[in-house]
Amino acid sequence: MTTAKCANLTSGLDAAHVAAHATGYAHPAYAQSLAEFGRPITLPASGATLLCRTIRNTGRADAMAPYPLLCCPDWTALAEDMDRLASDAHLLSAVAVTDPFCPLSEQQMAAAFPDLCRRFKEHHVVDLAEEPSSFIDRHHARNIRYAAKRIDVEHGAGTHDHLDGWCDLYACLVERHGIEGIARFSQESFARQFDVPGLTAFRACQGGRTVGMTLWFVQGDRAYYHLGAYSQAGYDSKASFAIFADVIEHFRRDGVRWLSLGAGAGASGDGDDGLNRFKRGWANAIRPAYLCGRVLDRSAYLALSGPGCSEYFPAYRRGEFA
Repeated sequence: MTTAKCANLTSGLDAAHVAAHATGYAHPAYAQSLAEFGRPITLPASGATLLCRTIRNTGRADAMAPYPLLCCPDWTALAEDMDRLASDAHLLSAVAVTDPFCPLSEQQMAAAFPDLCRRFKEHHVVDLAEEPSSFIDRHHARNIRYAAKRIDVEHGAGTHDHLDGWCDLYACLVERHGIEGIARFSQESFARQFDVPGLTAFRACQGGRTVGMTLWFVQGDRAYYHLGAYSQAGYDSKASFAIFADVIEHFRRDGVRWLSLGAGAGASGDGDDGLNRFKRGWANAIRPAYLCGRVLDRSAYLALSGPGCSEYFPAYRRGEFA
């Protein structure tokens, strides 16, 4: 993919500071893992990293937060950075889905993204201060006992020794669900993600074979469920239940306070699909993520979007993931 010419907004000092203190989605290396979808630009005040994307046949560009969430080392400086971004003559708009643990009020988020700021998905979260037996679904508890007799779980920092195995599992998931676009991830992208500070991998083994794996990013007192994938043997042995039970115990011992499990499938994420039921069975709270957008060049944006209105933002990209 050809990337656009965007202003280099990162100073060396700021980039070094962010790289030294941030982890997980907030670390610039995570955005670098998605560089095939746009050129990463790190915002100097907040430390957030966006992807600068070419708008086909225009010579212009826009910015989007890395999939799946915008995470900022300093949320209080985000509005300042977005004001600065508006001075880039190449950019038409910016869009992001915010971290459900974003500390800003809706009014403060709207100051950074005045054109769009609405509740997007309810994310399932786990407060690890509570005893897990008090909130884990009884159906999940039965499956934990079933899986415990068949599955061993190993965990630790993501290592490239397991990269090929992970990519094989994820390829099965892609085929099973027809995943396209940025969520498909390439092997090169995963290789970079395995080097992002804060990555922890949990691997389900059966008879010495890897049958499932989940990837998590730790940021401060929170751990974010990034991705999970399983072989057919993993599904049959209910390996996901063994892994998530181990995840909860591991992060509780490590002093992590919150787990972010993400939302359900689909545009709203509030359905009764299997993924939503699975996550809901582990959670004891929910937090909203917001879909936020800002028009940076209004006349060019309207000219490119055409007549009528669209709930999709930016409107000129509607249908891009259809």
